Amino acid sequence: MKRKVQITTTMALKRKSKQFKWQRKHLLGLRDLSAEEITYILDTATGFEQVSRRSVKKAPPLRGKVVVNLFFEDSTRTRNSFALAANRLSADIIEFTKKASSVSKGETLLDTARNLEAMGIDIVVVRHNAGGASRFLSRNIKACVINAGDGFCEHPTQGLLDVYTIRKIKGSLDGLKIAIVGDIAHSRVARSDMWAMTKLGAEVTFVGPPTLMPAQANLLPVKMSYCLDEVIEKVDVINMLRIQFERLGGNPFPSIREYSHYFGLTVERMKRAKSDILVMHPGPINRGLEIESEVADGRNSVILEQVTNGLAVRMAVLFLVNQAAAQQKG
Repeated sequence: MKRKVQITTTMALKRKSKQFKWQRKHLLGLRDLSAEEITYILDTATGFEQVSRRSVKKAPPLRGKVVVNLFFEDSTRTRNSFALAANRLSADIIEFTKKASSVSKGETLLDTARNLEAMGIDIVVVRHNAGGASRFLSRNIKACVINAGDGFCEHPTQGLLDVYTIRKIKGSLDGLKIAIVGDIAHSRVARSDMWAMTKLGAEVTFVGPPTLMPAQANLLPVKMSYCLDEVIEKVDVINMLRIQFERLGGNPFPSIREYSHYFGLTVERMKRAKSDILVMHPGPINRGLEIESEVADGRNSVILEQVTNGLAVRMAVLFLVNQAAAQQKG
């Protein structure tokens, strides 16, 4: 009966998505989006997934458009994924690097964006260490803005590719139990995952030491646990987060060895998990700390599938914000 309810809910959302019209020229976070909007993005990404399987991996929707990757923080997966997504949609791409720009001379975020806009850009993909940076830009420039990670706030395309991966394998998120484990306090991924997963019907539990839990967690739509062993047998999906040492202001746990002992996803812990549990990680992975290599590379791992699916999701987001901007101009 539970499976039937999940299928019915998914079919209902898909029917609604066919009637839905996307109207947002910016993607700033998933907290603002409805379940219908999230489903619409996922359904659009399914169509773009086919492009990567063709002999000619190009589609024309962004031909003549200019996309700038405005990254003020280091990135491998997100930056390259957006660049490839824009390329496959036939856009021209500007790669911004903080070290080789006038930011090193004191230029502000807004001045940088406005100067790039003066060159005729259409979409800005921005990653910044300040929370709200993408929202600030969206209010001050005419180009479309996509948040690729802002401070501790959100990382919406990572959240989207995570739920896309789960939906693709499980069929639906409705009724699933999902654990997000690790450095929740500093994780923008955890926040975007939380909003997307709960809006699509999943039960989410944040797991980690008290020192790495977010402030006012009782106001969030999640459960809390300080013991991975208490939840490992119950969950359908487990998403392991990296300890963000570069953002820590002190010593949130006695030692790396102790953290790994209590919160690391080990081969031994996996023996007590469901046989079809999905193991996820947004990367980069600290092997041997939050997850053992045998688990990260094991049969339950969908970590590389997350990376693959990120391309289709980012193609969908680029396409949709550009489409909305064109409709608003018209």
